[in-house]
Amino acid sequence: MTTHDAHHQTRLLVQAAAQACEDKKGLETRILELDPVDSGLSDFFLITSATNDRQSVAIADEIEHRLKTEYGVQPNSVEGRKQGEWILLDYVDFVVHVFLSARRAFYDIERLRKSARPLTPEAFDAELKSALAARTAAVRKKAANKTAGAPRKPAHKTQPAKKAAAKATAKKPAPKKASPRKTAKAKTQTGKAGIKG
Repeated sequence: MTTHDAHHQTRLLVQAAAQACEDKKGLETRILELDPVDSGLSDFFLITSATNDRQSVAIADEIEHRLKTEYGVQPNSVEGRKQGEWILLDYVDFVVHVFLSARRAFYDIERLRKSARPLTPEAFDAELKSALAARTAAVRKKAANKTAGAPRKPAHKTQPAKKAAAKATAKKPAPKKASPRKTAKAKTQTGKAGIKG
């Protein structure tokens, strides 16, 4: 898998996790595209808020379930599930933070990651679709260039089925009939064999 493919796969996983947040009524869901120099190992932070600890656990559970069933991916580690105030799901290439609203305001991760590019799930989705369309166009162009450079085979005129069948039948030689002389000789030899026996 190339680096580009791995990055695209990570974006698909982040998009699926963001959709799980939306489906479980997460509030102010944001995706931070982290600066490669500043971020270390992760490419993205997905941040969402919940109104109570039960909702934050439900959001985290939905993200984990969806990524496992749809993509076969499990988090490297999960922290804070028991308290539900700040649940962290570490998928290595991206990290999900599910906060209670008061905790999110207190820690203010968005402010701490000033070099990160914030995106709404809708903007992230639009970028992903645009990148996919560009990639598809590039692959099609490459395929078209390959076929344009290949030597063309001469076109053969096709004949109607009846004419083709008639020609095939006409070309077949008729089965050979045994000559009368060979037939008589064969009978004589058979008769002689019977006399000897």
